[in-house]
Amino acid sequence: MSDQQEKLVRGLKPWKILLPIGLGLAVVIYMFWKEFDAKAFSSLIFTISTLGWLGLAIFMMLWRDAGYLIRLRVLSEGKLSWAKILRIVFLWEFASSVTPSAVGGTTVAVIFIHKEGLSVGRSTAIVMATSFLDELFFILMFPALVLLVNAQELFMIEPGDSLWTNNFLYFALVGYSIKIGWMVFMGYGLFINPHFVKRVVVFIFRLKFLRKWKSGAIKAGNDIVMASSDLKKKPIGFWLKAFFATALSWIGRYWVFNFLLLALLVSSPGSIGDGLLSFSDHIMVFSKQLVMWIMMLVSPTPGASGFAEWIFAEFLGSFIPVAGLIGAMALSWRLITYYPYLIIGILILPKWINRVFTKKTNL
Repeated sequence: MSDQQEKLVRGLKPWKILLPIGLGLAVVIYMFWKEFDAKAFSSLIFTISTLGWLGLAIFMMLWRDAGYLIRLRVLSEGKLSWAKILRIVFLWEFASSVTPSAVGGTTVAVIFIHKEGLSVGRSTAIVMATSFLDELFFILMFPALVLLVNAQELFMIEPGDSLWTNNFLYFALVGYSIKIGWMVFMGYGLFINPHFVKRVVVFIFRLKFLRKWKSGAIKAGNDIVMASSDLKKKPIGFWLKAFFATALSWIGRYWVFNFLLLALLVSSPGSIGDGLLSFSDHIMVFSKQLVMWIMMLVSPTPGASGFAEWIFAEFLGSFIPVAGLIGAMALSWRLITYYPYLIIGILILPKWINRVFTKKTNL
């Protein structure tokens, strides 16, 4: 790998977690200050059922990680051990957590995979394939869920108001359009005409205000060409297995809040039906989270910190039956789905960098 790429990885300093943590906690603290109700919190009854649902919420993140592990195992065709894949997943998630949502950890993921033993070309192909599969999942699921549920309720539109005056809808459409554009562009480059896509990328980054990123654009174009030659040869079964693992991972991520919500409901005094949601309620909560994730793409903050907590309160607050606990639920959600990867990244990244970048070749 080039010195520039090594510098990019070394730039993932552990102290950079301070920004996403600070942004997220600032929003949560504001929520607590604005609406936290100590009396409502003290009225909750914590039981074995509460712990059970909390345990399932945590299990869903393990399920999500398992989906990622299976996907990388499939895409690497068994050439990466489970231990190496686990390390790659944690490093990749840490990189995603300290970079803006639109950038994610894919910029350095090629380096993570390459340094664990695969060629640059194969590593590039795997990263491109994961990005393509993620976008494909969103592109298929978003319209399916919009058709399945009540769009008025999904985007929280008041009776009598027009769907097209809703800000949440426009956030979602912008994010969805970006995903469609990226997937179409990447799919054309990976499977049809990689050299054309490379020329387009390089041409765009010749513009004066983008010129300083031209070298990175040229590398991205070369990556697409390199990945294409590998991915076009894969059979349909290969892609079906990889997409199934992708769907498992995203479904696991979204069901975290469903189970957190059940933990709150069974702990609330006077909960109806032992706190269980109807099937349609679960689908609505799931749909809102998918839409939230698409909206989070437009956030410029690392890991969508701050924006994620705010959109959580706005978009899912109506499902939280105990007044004054939205901030607590937002914090619980991020404690399970986001902060663990920051902590794990701090623990393993410095040792990993020292191991892979300071090895000396025996002469």
